[in-house]
Amino acid sequence: MAAVRTGVTFAAMTTPISLPRLVRFWLPLQATWLMMAVEGPFLAAVIARLPEPTFNLAAYGVAFALAIIVEAPVIMMMSAATALVDGAESYRRLRAFLWWLNGGITAAMVVLLLPPVWDLVARRLIGLDPTVADLAHRSLLLLLPWPAAIGYRRFCQGLLIRAGLTRRVAWGTVVRLAAMVGTTITARATGELPGAAVGACALSAGVLAEALASRLMAAGTVRELLRTPGAAPPTWGDIHRFYRPLALTSTIALAVQPLVTFFMVKARSPVESLAVLPVINALVFVFRTPGLSYQEVAIALLGRSWDNLARVKQFAALLGVLATAGLAAIALTPLVDVWLVRVSGLSPELAAVAHLPLRIIVVMPALSVLLSLQRSLLVARRTTGPITWASVVEVTGIAVVLLVTVGGWDWVGATAAATAYLVGRLAANLWLLRSMGGGPARN
Repeated sequence: MAAVRTGVTFAAMTTPISLPRLVRFWLPLQATWLMMAVEGPFLAAVIARLPEPTFNLAAYGVAFALAIIVEAPVIMMMSAATALVDGAESYRRLRAFLWWLNGGITAAMVVLLLPPVWDLVARRLIGLDPTVADLAHRSLLLLLPWPAAIGYRRFCQGLLIRAGLTRRVAWGTVVRLAAMVGTTITARATGELPGAAVGACALSAGVLAEALASRLMAAGTVRELLRTPGAAPPTWGDIHRFYRPLALTSTIALAVQPLVTFFMVKARSPVESLAVLPVINALVFVFRTPGLSYQEVAIALLGRSWDNLARVKQFAALLGVLATAGLAAIALTPLVDVWLVRVSGLSPELAAVAHLPLRIIVVMPALSVLLSLQRSLLVARRTTGPITWASVVEVTGIAVVLLVTVGGWDWVGATAAATAYLVGRLAANLWLLRSMGGGPARN
């Protein structure tokens, strides 16, 4: 990639990096993801302490799952901005591409919220309890601005990462959490909203605040980019060929939540499973954050020369071991009830439902780090197609396991879901093993 002005790129892309410096570069992004991981347990704990917690936790989980799948096409915008933007024209083209994406996903959200469509999806297709369906519809309406705001802030964060300004990404998340907490306190004080709606309000307010903060903090980087010619910019066709597999990947992967929700409704103990899954997922997400935060770091550090490949792999191995050990320290010890009952606010009966699923899924953090490493190698090589196929393999594995465990063996829904998550992720990792070889992209 062509050299650009100081502040638009950083030395780590073109020179070898030491492990301490890599850690310093990664830490703000890990802090960002960790702060984002806190919002799940925080909101689940708030909802669990409001009236009718079981119905509201289930409704919030459904609304969040559907909002996530609508948001899916813009999830990889951070990776795209990190990999592609190096000058004025590439910045303008990717930004325009983002606006088209944001318009499309917002329109899709509006269509989903139309009463006839919602009735078809929530009641007839998923088969939700009427109370849960009504609460979820209200919550999804409050999440309407959420997907587009996510897309815009991830684009801005990609610019900041490429400029080496990872601490600003972390500060944006501080703004997000502050807005969420303030909204939650206000909504609870009014006492007019059910728990699921309180959670949805907090999510939307937080992401909107973070998107604005990210744009303000990226203002200097954008000015520098607009003065920088950069390398030959990608054509519209280049952007589509590069990004389409990434968008399909996130869409396919995030379709897992609605898929799991569908099977939970059909499984044994459906309401209990729907209630505990957000709590389980939130805890596991905390320990998956090292892998999630590492993907853009690895893309940026690999650059075009791949001088840092050995260091990137070494640090990924370290992250995987530490993350899984952290989750095991909770899931496999008496601390599990401290987290589920005292912190998350579940009743002892609901906590008992969550024990086995947590133990089954304890190695997921290490598998997530491996997946991020595999994806980063492919993105840095500009070969994104296999990433999509790996997601197809993962979702297929999840669907097959759920079909067998729920439809054939009548497992408790939460246990079936955890087993399916584990098998699907292992299948994706095995599919992408080929990505661990090869070299950098060639101009």
